[in-house]
This record gives sequence, C-alpha cells and structure tokens, in this order.
Amino acid sequence: MKAMILAAGRGERMRPLTDYTPKPLLPVAGKPLIVHHLEALRAAGIHELVINTGHLGEQLPAALGDGQAWGVHIVYSPESPEVLETGGGIFQALPLLGSDPFLVINGDVWSDCPFACLPTAPTGLAHLVLVNNPPHHPEGDFALMADGQVRVLGQPQLTYSGISVLRPELFGDCAPGRFPLGPVLRRAMAAGRVSGEHYGGSWRDIGTPQRLAELDCVLRLG
Repeated sequence: MKAMILAAGRGERMRPLTDYTPKPLLPVAGKPLIVHHLEALRAAGIHELVINTGHLGEQLPAALGDGQAWGVHIVYSPESPEVLETGGGIFQALPLLGSDPFLVINGDVWSDCPFACLPTAPTGLAHLVLVNNPPHHPEGDFALMADGQVRVLGQPQLTYSGISVLRPELFGDCAPGRFPLGPVLRRAMAAGRVSGEHYGGSWRDIGTPQRLAELDCVLRLG
C-alpha cells in the first residue's frame, strides 16, 4: 500500500512559525514533524510515499529528498500557484497513487496509531480513524455506528484524526481544482460506503504553536 502525506497547507494558525518554514518541517523532539510520519510508515512496511507541496513547498524536497535516508521512496505533487485543499490535493495526486487503496495522513497531526493494523482493502470507499474529541474540538465530526459504519449524524460524535485509507473510486465524481475532502466523505457516508474505527491511543492535532510545544515536551519526556 502507498501513502500520501498532506503537507501543502499554509498553517495560518501556526504563524509566525510558518512564515519561513512549512508546518510539516517544524521541529518536534529534535526532528521535523513529517519525519515522525516517515519513520512510522517505514516501521509499518509502507515505503512508497506521495507528499503534496504548496506553501514554501520547495523546502520539503530540499529537506527530505527522495526519502532514501529514512528507508522510503518519496515523490512530490506540487500545487501551484493555488493550494488545492485536502480533496483537490489528493485528486491531483491520484495518478501517482495508483489504482489500489492508499493511506492518507494529515501532515499536521501526530499519532502512535499502528498503520500496519489498518485495512489495506476497505469494504467501502473509505475507512476513517476516529479519536476522542480534543478540548479544542468538543463537538466532533462524525458518528461511529455499532456496525462499523461512519455517519454524519448519530452518537457518539468522534473526531476525524486525519488518518484514513481511501479508494481512488471515492473521487469518481470529482473534477480537478480546489475542494475539501469533507464533502466527498459525507457523500460516501450517505451511500453507506464509509467504515471506521475508534483509536484510543495517542493523537494530537498540531494546529497552534502551543500544541507544537506541548507535543515536543511530551515526546522528549517519553
């Protein structure tokens, strides 16, 4: 299975740290945040990676190269002049990802989720990893039903972790351009074609300088 790391965003909430450095390259416990992803993917046996780039995007290939230093192979999907958001960025990269299901990870999260345990062939169009609602997002995103299906409505509401396994067919009705992933997933949920799981381990959304500093402290102590 291939994986895509979403790394094109501007990181407005992380300013001024992201004025000169892309958010995935910000240091956490002595190495860039995105390197934690590379190491976790390699440990899970996933070696073929796609990374989309946007804001200060030239810095990512300059820092990571082809990934050989971390035992992976990276190809890049540049987005210019306009960043395509999550859905548009994945859609543009589909030719690089191939015809099989692929793992997607937001570049601005951190988790010890065991990627090797995720389904390589979800029964529907998508399989989402959901987590407990963090203090900054108490309302959650989606409901995980008893049958393993993910719905927009229902209880309990959980937060989408930014980690998922997607089939290329999820984007069958999409067109090139800028669009978010959320509405694409909701359409698939309405058709009963999105499964999920509740991950109770460590997960953090690195959306602000404070949360970045907190993760840095936790990983250095741990």
